[in-house]
Amino acid sequence: MKDGLILHPFLFIYQNLLTFNFYHYGHRICKKPLYQAFRRYNRLSIYFSGRINLIGEHTDYNGGFVFPGAVDKGMVAEIKPNGKDKVCAYSIDLKDYVEFGLNEEDAPKASWARYIFGVCREMIKRGVDVKGFNTAFAGDVPLGAGMSSSAALESTYAYALNDLFGDNKIDKFELAKVGQATEHNYCGVNCGIMDQFASVFGKEGHLIRLDCRSLEYQYFPFRPDGYRLVLVDSVVKHELASSAYNKRRQSCEAVVAAIKKNHPTVEFLRDCTMDMLNEV
Repeated sequence: MKDGLILHPFLFIYQNLLTFNFYHYGHRICKKPLYQAFRRYNRLSIYFSGRINLIGEHTDYNGGFVFPGAVDKGMVAEIKPNGKDKVCAYSIDLKDYVEFGLNEEDAPKASWARYIFGVCREMIKRGVDVKGFNTAFAGDVPLGAGMSSSAALESTYAYALNDLFGDNKIDKFELAKVGQATEHNYCGVNCGIMDQFASVFGKEGHLIRLDCRSLEYQYFPFRPDGYRLVLVDSVVKHELASSAYNKRRQSCEAVVAAIKKNHPTVEFLRDCTMDMLNEV
């Protein structure tokens, strides 16, 4: 495969995504929504957004509150069942092609492909009869910039597989958990639920107050008239699996375990008082 050349059967997917326009009930819209999908014949084109978070860093896995919102940058993919027992995937942005089976031992080596593979496996665990498919995807979320491009990718494929192979039997809460489980089990990141929840439940013009323990949530309008919220891409790349993220979570869980010896009702750092912290 030469740079910029995608051979059959990916040519149709590549061409569609390069000229991808979002339509809603037959009408073209100028601004990308937070989520959109449409079907043509037996192909599914789908888009999910990345996210920002205004309040609550490292609080989701501690059972706390967060205040994220979806943004108008995300991931778009086109998926077509291929009648085989393998997935053929192409990353347009990375110019990389991977094939993998659907069994646990078929996990691909490419890190980007493990997100798609993980979603396939997690959907299978939940009773969705996932079959082989051809797919290509691209996005305008800056990779490794902390805007949850991985969650957008997971949400895109979780929704697509639920639609194509699962008769949409998996609800939105569980689709968010599919993305989280993919990070845990296949990508080496012990993340909380915030990123995937914000991608799946994002609503235009609103932020989400999410209780990460109960998953109760409430939308709050966010239209800062007269002000601008500026998001700066520092161009400093990071991968959570190779960063101190997992170690920070382990530290929080170690504190909870120590407190739990004298206070067995404590489940998360959120439940702890200052007196409990002082004890340990």
